[in-house]
Amino acid sequence: MLRVDPANCHVRDLTPAVSWLRAGGIVAFPTDTLYGLAVDATSDEAVAALFELKGRGVQAALPFVAASRAQVEWWCGLDVQDGRLADVFWPGPLTLIRPAPAAVVAAAHAGSGTVAIRVPDHPIARLLAEAWGAPVTATSANRSGQPPASRVVELAALVSPRVLIIDGGDAPGGSPSTIVDARDDPPRLVRAGAVAWDRVLDSLQR
Repeated sequence: MLRVDPANCHVRDLTPAVSWLRAGGIVAFPTDTLYGLAVDATSDEAVAALFELKGRGVQAALPFVAASRAQVEWWCGLDVQDGRLADVFWPGPLTLIRPAPAAVVAAAHAGSGTVAIRVPDHPIARLLAEAWGAPVTATSANRSGQPPASRVVELAALVSPRVLIIDGGDAPGGSPSTIVDARDDPPRLVRAGAVAWDRVLDSLQR
């Protein structure tokens, strides 16, 4: 376990987690909603290990979190509507659908050709993506069908030699992020969540 103080966290503090990811391991880390699970999304083996750990079907795509808007723009780009939403809601619990980078293995996006990505309002989550050098997967830290974890003690079911837990204290919990596909006009609500849909629509009409 790697214990990190969110109020005094630096990129160098997460070097062990980056090494773990490079070795094909799985990292549990706190976000601004729940604990998430990161793997190297360019590795078929690492992504398969994550699905096995969760007991999750391969037809389910993995969401991503990024260090910053600039990292998102470099990694998968943002169009005009996406950019307007990012201005209003990032960092925060609004996830956008974007084209998947070629380096991301098909299993990570379930062959959809798209990724769901956001910049979270949590320093450890952002710094992990910064330290990794690209957005990281952030699927909820739980076995499929079980409640998602917001506290380290709730990660017991995921304890495994392949998992490194970053203990950053309790995550806020609550609703997951709202997922929006703003590539078309009008935008489409993919999943209701922490950001109300009417707030999303209002922000695009300003």
